[in-house]
Amino acid sequence: MSAPVWPHAVPPYRDGVPPRSDTPAVLRRRATAVVVVAAALLTTLTAAMVAARAQVRAIGDAAAPQAATAADLYFALSDLDAQVARMVLIGGDDARAGSRIDALGTYDRRSEQVDADLRRVLGVAGPADEAVVRRLLDGLAVYRQRVGQALTAAARPDAQGAYTQATNVLHLELLPAAAELRDRSEERLGDAYATGLRTEIAGVTVAVLLGGALLVLLVRLQVFLTRTFRRLVNPALLAATVAVLGLAAGAATVLVAQGECLRAARTESLSPFLALSRARAVSYDAAADTGRALLGADPGHYDREFARKSALLTGDRDGLAALSGSAELAERWLGYRRDHQRIVALAGAGRRAEAVAGLTGLRRGDAAFDFYAFDTAVSAVAARHDRDFGREVARAGRLLRGWTVIPAAAAGLVILLAPLGVRARLAEYR
Repeated sequence: MSAPVWPHAVPPYRDGVPPRSDTPAVLRRRATAVVVVAAALLTTLTAAMVAARAQVRAIGDAAAPQAATAADLYFALSDLDAQVARMVLIGGDDARAGSRIDALGTYDRRSEQVDADLRRVLGVAGPADEAVVRRLLDGLAVYRQRVGQALTAAARPDAQGAYTQATNVLHLELLPAAAELRDRSEERLGDAYATGLRTEIAGVTVAVLLGGALLVLLVRLQVFLTRTFRRLVNPALLAATVAVLGLAAGAATVLVAQGECLRAARTESLSPFLALSRARAVSYDAAADTGRALLGADPGHYDREFARKSALLTGDRDGLAALSGSAELAERWLGYRRDHQRIVALAGAGRRAEAVAGLTGLRRGDAAFDFYAFDTAVSAVAARHDRDFGREVARAGRLLRGWTVIPAAAAGLVILLAPLGVRARLAEYR
């Protein structure tokens, strides 16, 4: 008896044996699994990328500027008192009118700076910070009243008493409140970085686990088709596999890279910037101690306070040299320290007029001149750190650009290609 004749060409089954009867169901299950996992990868990876971008903005546009503002507020308050001390010491001496105008101008600029910083803090403050800002505003009003009294009485003996009252308000009320705001803002900055790290870890985990699972499903489906239908390569499934591999590897790489940018921005730029802001505030407070030593009833106390603060600035671990990476800032501060020692020595020897001239003068070798040279150098280093921070945060943002839609494009392609890859094989059973 002759062999039966197939109505169509013999399908390319393995060993000429038709596939088992449940093959269509197996194909549908495996294609469905691919689609489900691809949809899960799309959803979770998109969410991770959106969260990562939000964290970059939270750090670059909110947490870091708030910390910088709080640090700037503390520094500006510290300088207010230094300028008041200069003006009280100069008094009505017409020979030093230039120094008095310089100190008054600086005082006015710092006052505007304090007001602007408080407005910025108040604009984003929660209830706790708002209460601190209100305390600061109240204390600042009292401080300015005391300063006005001291300047009005600058040529009279009671000027020193009014100035002492003003500086007590600054040190007992204003600076502690400003330090509270500064510490809270830096704590929020740390929280923002911690949240960013968790987002990075979660995103990489999703990319590796779900991406890996999707690759396994696609490879198993391809192997099943190869063994069952003798199809070495399914173009649609191959394209889907390449898309998944690119998506998973690309997403993990981008998340890690943007995390490294943010970490570099913090450790190499923002942290040194904030530390320099603290050091700058200490230097201004120490410079004010030079004036307080000439105004206060206990010059030795203010001289010891200056020595303590100066030791912080010249320390090996957290001093100016360590913060800036060079010895220039420390050397410039040592120049001002020598001025302080000379001024205190002159006052101790009864040569008060010479001491006041050495503190308030604007010529090279005077304390005000040397401090300006020191502060200019500090400002230049801080500005460089600020630029570097902005550049790294911007780079992190650029790395994430487009990644809120790339997962949808790649995973969506997989969702389309997986059913397309098995469609022709399923058609053979109709």
